[in-house]
Amino acid sequence: MTKLPKGWKEENLGEIATFRQGIQVGLEHHIYEPKEDYVRFLRIVDYTQNTDDIRYIPNPGDKYYVNENDIIMVRYGTPGLIGRGKSGVIANNLFRIQIGITELTNDYLSLFLSQEKIKSYLSSQGSSTMPALNFGQLKKVKITYPPLPEQKRIVSILDKAFDNIEKAKKNIEQNLINSKELFQSKLDEIFSTKGKGWEEKKLEDVCEKIFAGGDVPKSDFSKFKTKNYTIPIYSNGVKDNGLYGYTNIKKVDQPSITISARGTIGFPIKRLDTFYPVIRLIVVIPNVTIINIDYLYFYLFKYDFIQSGTSIPQLTVPMVKPINIKLPPIKEQSNIVKILEELLTETQKLETTYIKQLENLEELKKSLLDKAFKGEL
Repeated sequence: MTKLPKGWKEENLGEIATFRQGIQVGLEHHIYEPKEDYVRFLRIVDYTQNTDDIRYIPNPGDKYYVNENDIIMVRYGTPGLIGRGKSGVIANNLFRIQIGITELTNDYLSLFLSQEKIKSYLSSQGSSTMPALNFGQLKKVKITYPPLPEQKRIVSILDKAFDNIEKAKKNIEQNLINSKELFQSKLDEIFSTKGKGWEEKKLEDVCEKIFAGGDVPKSDFSKFKTKNYTIPIYSNGVKDNGLYGYTNIKKVDQPSITISARGTIGFPIKRLDTFYPVIRLIVVIPNVTIINIDYLYFYLFKYDFIQSGTSIPQLTVPMVKPINIKLPPIKEQSNIVKILEELLTETQKLETTYIKQLENLEELKKSLLDKAFKGEL
């Protein structure tokens, strides 16, 4: 057991606090404008998102009411998530922690419970299908705390540090957005005008084949790569470039571009190896004597498949074939590709740097919390 700093105490949370779960209210009782004898109804999204979907319900009394200073936690779905700063009646997948001693403040306890090790512990309770926080286990969480003046000092240091970290994160996130917009603006600049000697052709006129994928092979299929099944099966997914599984059937063995027909509609991926496409994935095999595959990829990458805010359930081959392609001479296509690839490489380097900076800031927060509750701040 780690020795506590002088004057600090350690208690089980269940010995110094009580928990009260929220109320379940049917949708038929929700309204969207405040009125007499109705109160704000607080759900998980009210703490995790800046939602405009504000609800009100008939006032059920003080039993379920929480104040802005109360500590609110999630019981189901993402157990342990902490919220504060709102008043109203909480939903039944939330609960309030109410401190029963005067030697501990809500500000200190909420920061203490936000430690990653505690959040991980609380999230590990319940089943894999329905994660749920176990009140019995929550009561056993050990809380270490110093005298009130020291709690106030720690909270002040952490609040100031976290405020600076959040400001730094927002700046980095904006830089990340700017780097992506820079690349997109270059794409728009190149493809929005028609240069000297450029032609305009339909996609079907610059391709050898355009077709949709088929059903997943029933017998010749494995979720994992094996000695017998080495050919990747791709779907319309974005994660892992849409990898669905493996087969031994060669469906496409030419360099091509796939376009998601559902989900992230219009998402293109360049495929250079043999693969098997499944439904909701459109395959475009370019005629390389007419169009550079990388030029076509960048063109499709910037193309607005869902134009003018129209809503389409999915892309189809007949919808893709007539897409107009602005086509410079093949040599100029190669020069354009070189420019875009160099810019893309620089953009990706910047994005990697910014993402690493964000990760470092999160690690700094964890380190500060760890030091704070060991009495090392």
